[in-house]
Amino acid sequence: MAGTGTRTQDLLGRLADLSEEAIQRLAETPGADRVVGTLNGLRERVDDLQKRVRGLENLEKRLDALEQKVDALAKGAPSHRSTARSAGSKGESPTKKS
Repeated sequence: MAGTGTRTQDLLGRLADLSEEAIQRLAETPGADRVVGTLNGLRERVDDLQKRVRGLENLEKRLDALEQKVDALAKGAPSHRSTARSAGSKGESPTKKS
């Protein structure tokens, strides 16, 4: 069993070395700098998009709260409207006091 552990470590070491070598080869290829630049630009755009989406979520919450307030006001509004109409129908101005 002790031999299996060292074999696994050797295998992982070889994989790490091969990965590093592959990354170095990719970096040396022509056009790799353009690909890296494009990927960095894409990362920045995705970050900006995530920030905007978070902002939209906050706006949706605020909109829901405002809609609830409007609904609550709309339920209580008929009694308020009727008093305003009755005062206006008597020929008195609601802002004018005698």
